Amino acid sequence: MADIATFLDFQKLLKIKRYSENSINTYLGLIKSFHKYVGFQIDLISLENKQLLAIIIQIVHDKNLAYTTHKQLCAALKLFYREMYSRDIDFSPVYPTRRPSPLPNIISTKEVKAISESHNNIKHKAMLTAIYALGLRSGELINIKIEDINSDRNQIFIRSGKGRKDRVLPLPNSLRVLFREYYLQYRPKNYLFCGRNGDKYAPESLRKVFKMAVFKAGINKQITLHSLRHAYATHLMDRGTDVRIIKELLGHSSIKTTLIYTHVTQKTLENIPSPIDFL
Repeated sequence: MADIATFLDFQKLLKIKRYSENSINTYLGLIKSFHKYVGFQIDLISLENKQLLAIIIQIVHDKNLAYTTHKQLCAALKLFYREMYSRDIDFSPVYPTRRPSPLPNIISTKEVKAISESHNNIKHKAMLTAIYALGLRSGELINIKIEDINSDRNQIFIRSGKGRKDRVLPLPNSLRVLFREYYLQYRPKNYLFCGRNGDKYAPESLRKVFKMAVFKAGINKQITLHSLRHAYATHLMDRGTDVRIIKELLGHSSIKTTLIYTHVTQKTLENIPSPIDFL
């Protein structure tokens, strides 16, 4: 049976291969969820290739997996079986080939404020505010350590972002004040945001915090925690910030990613004339 020891060995292997901490947590979480879906009484090594592919199809259908999650699940399982059981499985029959491109639900500044102020808990408020104020991925927020904050220079170091692209961001004064208020109340030792046992804050707990905040704020849009990062980029573009600067702030390797990410801003829409104006 693929037990805790097997997952720990896989985790150690990914660290040796220098996968980012965020990628390691994502892959492990997906494989554990897969094992839970299959049933803990079933040994993962006993599943034949055809069974694996059939189960993936079931999971995508039952859980209505998003494109990215679907792709990550296939990648995680392929790597797991190859490294732990020396089985090179072809997942191409169930691998998503065409990414959907629906228009994103843009959160307004008013809605962002409602989300950040919906929690009375200062830790929850600080986490959600930081993601928007700095345009962070959830994994980047969780990885922030006390030593990464330079209050004298009003800067914060963001480590091991996607593609292991570290960066330094300006620390807004209002966020610095909020961090200080939170720190005096919780006194974290290592990571800025930690769980009950002093460990790093769990990604699933952060998602629950966001989900509850959206509910309390009375927002009915289909949005995720990542929508705060998207709102950060979009609101900067609304105010005329150069897209090349936004690219660096977000930690993107390609300007094409930034252009897709920011999409069509409200300011752009407002300045587009109607053909009737030409008559």
